[in-house]
Amino acid sequence: MEPYATHDYDVVVIGAGGAGLRAAIEARQAGLRTALVCKSLLGKAHTVMAEGGIAAALGNVWPEDNWRVHFRDTMRGGKLLNNWRMVQLFAQEAPERVLELEEWGAAFDRTPDGLILQRDFGGHRYARLAHVGDRTGLEMIRTLQFRAVHLGVDVFMEVTVQRLLTDAGRVAGAFGYRRGDGGFVLFRAPAVILATGGFGKVWKYTSMSWESTGDGVLLALEAGADLIDMEFVQFHPTGMVWPPSARGILVTEGVRGDGGVLRNREGRRFMFDYIPEFFRAETAETEEEADRWYTDKKHNRRPPELLPRDEVTRAIYYEVKAGRGSPHGGVYLDIASRRPAEYIKARLPSMYHQFKELAGVDITREPMEVYPTCHYAMGGVRVDADSAASTLPGLFAAGEIAGGLHGANRLGGNSLSDLLVFGRRAGLYAAQYVQALRNHPQVALDQVAEAARDLLRPFEGPGGENPYALQAELQETMQELVGIFRTGDELRQALDRIAVLGERLQRVRVEGGREFNPAWHLALDLRAMLRTAEAVTLAALERRESRGGHSRLDYPQADPEWGKVNVVVRLRNGRLELERVPLPPLPDELRAILEERG
Repeated sequence: MEPYATHDYDVVVIGAGGAGLRAAIEARQAGLRTALVCKSLLGKAHTVMAEGGIAAALGNVWPEDNWRVHFRDTMRGGKLLNNWRMVQLFAQEAPERVLELEEWGAAFDRTPDGLILQRDFGGHRYARLAHVGDRTGLEMIRTLQFRAVHLGVDVFMEVTVQRLLTDAGRVAGAFGYRRGDGGFVLFRAPAVILATGGFGKVWKYTSMSWESTGDGVLLALEAGADLIDMEFVQFHPTGMVWPPSARGILVTEGVRGDGGVLRNREGRRFMFDYIPEFFRAETAETEEEADRWYTDKKHNRRPPELLPRDEVTRAIYYEVKAGRGSPHGGVYLDIASRRPAEYIKARLPSMYHQFKELAGVDITREPMEVYPTCHYAMGGVRVDADSAASTLPGLFAAGEIAGGLHGANRLGGNSLSDLLVFGRRAGLYAAQYVQALRNHPQVALDQVAEAARDLLRPFEGPGGENPYALQAELQETMQELVGIFRTGDELRQALDRIAVLGERLQRVRVEGGREFNPAWHLALDLRAMLRTAEAVTLAALERRESRGGHSRLDYPQADPEWGKVNVVVRLRNGRLELERVPLPPLPDELRAILEERG
């Protein structure tokens, strides 16, 4: 086979978003040789697009806030399907991780007395999101990458990893290619941390970046690791709908947290019609009470616009379906009539410029048109709560590619604190794993040769199929049949189409060389996209109920029996298999927290 570059490390982190950077920092601080491999450029990961803030019970704005309240909010937001131990660790450690970020140089917005300012978000009982305007993710990445480079983490940019290598059931390394010149790269390492983010590009309309093609899903499955909760995909309530070129771009929940309300074409605040019994006791019933809450949270209940995202998404869907939508098929998000222009520009500078530049809309003077957009994957690699270790020795996962923390639905702001808490844990426990090894796994050259052959296969196909056409058909299929609402018949149709697309992928033939060849890159990405789509659809077909980010029109209610199990997906003999796995039992002391009055 042709030559390839070889690099030796103790820990290789795949993905340079918040989780990957935090993991690399921890492994390097433990004294290990650490590599950070990213598909894009350093500093361009999807984390930079996170706007609202980092959820952590600092208690700066509301001293009543603490980890117990954050634990309760997160479990209820996830419809109690969360891994309770992950939520406990998350809620307890998030404040320390935010303060650590501040110590490393993050410039948070401040309260009048100099503390980190926190804002309101959906599903959080108190103002809890530490933020930097509406550019928090950008500041997080800036801070973490400076720290990682300063510590001496080696960075490999524009490298896509296509295969994890194993030795006797343990991770031995990773193999991929440089996007610039097409050269092959082998990383020999006994520990690999997946931090590849989500897989929203499998859908047509998404807030996720171009990198979110499910690479980590395929890498984990093919190496032998389990996935969990793949049926739960979050459609954020507020994405742009107009113009078409901007459709799906995120409109931060901070707009509603700062007083924005949702109206239908009749001008009515329709969210009062969609308050579920599960949240009724803590949600305002009138506009007057909801508006008073912004200035007097102790004596009033939260506005229904700040219900968890899955609830708001379904409400918008029903309003549009009932013919009460905006001209371009969305609803109105109005902050212009509720807050002064200068307040809006100061609190939501990115939103102001985003609508001004892309849609010609001045959000200080007129409402925004919004509709749900594919935003986040609650499911991913099945990990141990404490160590972030997958079911494959030597493989760890953190951030959006790891499942379990968010249950059936993620609360806004919990993703950024997830990256910090479990990124650190993945780096820490990967380092401990390597330091405890008595013998290191060896890379088998036949695996390297096989991986290299697979990378070149798109140049050798019989032809007649175009990777861009296959991508468009897959995205249409998932948008149409595996979207906000699903049925068994539609999910089976989706599986049939995905299978056909998989057969057609074998006939793709790309032209040109390996230097900067986007058609080749897409043909390789499609393997991950198709396998991810299949895993999501199979798990969605298996779960016969509606819960959180999984809504079935043929099973519209939550089923208590399904509330006791997770759906695990694994690859065996080339086929995906499913298993229902009981949730770990919740300790009595944590159950008592859930029963506290909200």
